[in-house]
Amino acid sequence: MVDRHLPKPRELAPLLRFEKPQLSNKKRRLAKALTIADLRSIARRRTPKAAFDYTEGAAEGEISIARARQAFEDIEFHPSILRNVSQVDTSREVLGAQVALPFGIAPTGFTRMMQTEGERAGAGAAGAAGIPFALSTMGTTSIEDVQAANPYGRNWFQLYLWKDRDRSMALVDRAARAGFDTLLVTVDVPVSGARLRDKRNGMSIPPALTPGTVINAIPRPAWWINFLTTEPLAFASLDRWGGTVSELIDTMFDPTVEFEDLGWIKQQWDGKLVVKGVQSVADARRLADLGVDGIVVSNHGGRQLDRAPIPFHLLPEVVREVGDDLEIHLDTGIMSGADIVAAVALGARFTLVGRAYLYGLMAGGRAGVDRMIDILRSEIERTMRLLGVSRLAELEPGHVTQLARLEPRPR
Repeated sequence: MVDRHLPKPRELAPLLRFEKPQLSNKKRRLAKALTIADLRSIARRRTPKAAFDYTEGAAEGEISIARARQAFEDIEFHPSILRNVSQVDTSREVLGAQVALPFGIAPTGFTRMMQTEGERAGAGAAGAAGIPFALSTMGTTSIEDVQAANPYGRNWFQLYLWKDRDRSMALVDRAARAGFDTLLVTVDVPVSGARLRDKRNGMSIPPALTPGTVINAIPRPAWWINFLTTEPLAFASLDRWGGTVSELIDTMFDPTVEFEDLGWIKQQWDGKLVVKGVQSVADARRLADLGVDGIVVSNHGGRQLDRAPIPFHLLPEVVREVGDDLEIHLDTGIMSGADIVAAVALGARFTLVGRAYLYGLMAGGRAGVDRMIDILRSEIERTMRLLGVSRLAELEPGHVTQLARLEPRPR
């Protein structure tokens, strides 16, 4: 038999906890986001389809991005026990200076189309968190305004080499004068990938008002109010463009770029030079011999060649070949702090996040980017503690097994 009695008020008091009401819808919304996937769900509800699909989408059948994400899911961690992990240090030196976390914000184009604060929100959040911010050639905030938003942090500039080399180097010169310390030269866009979502949506800059976009905007008034009442959306570094993204890339960008052109850029840039878009060990070796400071193993977020190599799978081979000669960074498919920890364990010095950043931006502007960084920071620290490591340098390949799902057939 169980004795029962009516609870006394003093017994109920410890069980009754009332949270202070949060009057801000944005703060309440972001506080409930516990993962990058949660931020993505919020972003999808608040952003028109064409803008969201530009962030979400990839090339052709979107096989590359699906495989990249699956590769991070297909790992097994190997923790050590009985280690002192009361304090965890997530900082390290990257390209000659300290960063607070092993990831930075990747260069993204058309950013103010996702949310009106755009690159200013990303740069400000990155500076506050002690991580680098990379501005795209196709960004929608000027080099100088990004520097103003992040005056004491690390700003990197991502360069597409155009057919008009003088215009390309004029941008590089502006970045140098604004104190940008690293130049990311993206080399995997000789022509545009077939981004079918953008074609189907008629995605252009500025966004076109069609019956479909108007209907899609009805439940998203905040986006349209911001779009219509702030500065017109345009490229900060380019002339105005009224066509699609693919048409712009195919018109402006140079399919004749070769390794020798990197040497020419290197002669004119005094800061760190990193080449983004490396997808083979042989190309990594050649770049190391050329004397660049770093490479980013990346397939452009799956947005160029569909069925391209999976960067996370390629990483250990590249590390074995050139890991002692230059810094190896990684992007494509990263959606959690555990993904970042796995990449570092397999030899990446640093990682870049693009879609995760844009999900945060669309979910809540600057506050959403801050939340994205907080989520990844918390996941990195927790994963490190559960693995039994207190410093990034303690992570090593023995902590991670890449499980095989796709295996090449014998030739």
